[in-house]
Amino acid sequence: MLSSTKIVLLENIHASAVNYFKSVGLKNLEQHKKALSVAELSTKISDISVLGIRSKTELTKNMLLKANNLMTVGCFCIGTNQVDLSTALKQGIAVFNAPYSNTRSVAELVIGVSIMLIRRIPEKNNAAHSGVWLKEATNSRELRGKTLGIIGYGNIGMQLSILAESLGLKILYYDIETKLPIGNAIQVKTLTELVSKSDLISLHVPDNASTKNLIQKNLLKKFKKGSILINYARGEVVHINDLKWAIDNEIISGVALDVYPIEPEKNGDPFLLPLQGYPNVILTPHIGGSTEEAQANIGEDVSKKIANYLLTGSSIGCLTIPALQLPNVAKQHRICHIHHNKKGVLSSLNAVFSKNNLNIVAQYLKTNDTLGYVVLDVDKPIQSHILNDIQKVPHTIKARFI
Repeated sequence: MLSSTKIVLLENIHASAVNYFKSVGLKNLEQHKKALSVAELSTKISDISVLGIRSKTELTKNMLLKANNLMTVGCFCIGTNQVDLSTALKQGIAVFNAPYSNTRSVAELVIGVSIMLIRRIPEKNNAAHSGVWLKEATNSRELRGKTLGIIGYGNIGMQLSILAESLGLKILYYDIETKLPIGNAIQVKTLTELVSKSDLISLHVPDNASTKNLIQKNLLKKFKKGSILINYARGEVVHINDLKWAIDNEIISGVALDVYPIEPEKNGDPFLLPLQGYPNVILTPHIGGSTEEAQANIGEDVSKKIANYLLTGSSIGCLTIPALQLPNVAKQHRICHIHHNKKGVLSSLNAVFSKNNLNIVAQYLKTNDTLGYVVLDVDKPIQSHILNDIQKVPHTIKARFI
């Protein structure tokens, strides 16, 4: 019974997720404020049906291969780098995340630090706290009329573009794909063109081989002199020592970082960076999306996707199982079947239904290069022996009934 489905939520996931699960009858919940150690999770994972994580829990290939009963993983965050998606796909584990829920929080903070840096607020703030009155307009400027260069024109980049343009900024953006601009933003063809024309540069790219050390000395030499760099994307996108060189050589006049190549595991752990102590550098502890509103939105967004998958079989928003939008089950009995994308699976399934005198009322199918996902509604209750026959169909990965 789905009501007894074991759900384990790690890393202090917002109460909105718990509330939503309970509201739809999924009440077998176990919550942890922190990530479990590898040893602890390895011991528990074989009994978990639904696992909710954030960024500190790594689901490696070895860990996922132990997850015999795991139906779905909820990444209560934007990224999914912490999950081996290839293995999850092969195991038929549905993985969901929240790619849009904290975009506003990140975009607002980028605007905030942009104003702080272009007005040279950090050094004036430090001076005031030290008892020094530093009232001057030298090198203190307005955002209006300046050019913001956005590297990575995805969800956050677009949201930032809208906010920035409303403040009078001109927007340039660079993306590896051709993207339709929002408002009056202009796409440029090269990174060099973007950084050479921009007063402020904001990074919003994923963490992969092509973006590692994207911002390094050769590119920093092309930056407009006195420009500001903001990284609220991923820690390894910027080469920190090269950035220090650019600040020391007055190529860059201000920096805001929220992500780092190496980050402490928990609050209170030591944090060291070559840029500490610079008056024109704002350092925040990976809090770009950490607002009450964002965490509540993420909790509700991911829990709804998971609950919908469990209760109806719908896989919209899934990163591993082919996406199917399904109606609610009404007076029918539903079978969800995940299989390798091979010939003959549907005919083998139909033979099982025919043998057991089950009439197929509706059938929904979606495939990708690796998997097939078929959902079938039948007119009679599904007995356990029928499910056993379905699970024996060649190329079956997972099968369940609702």
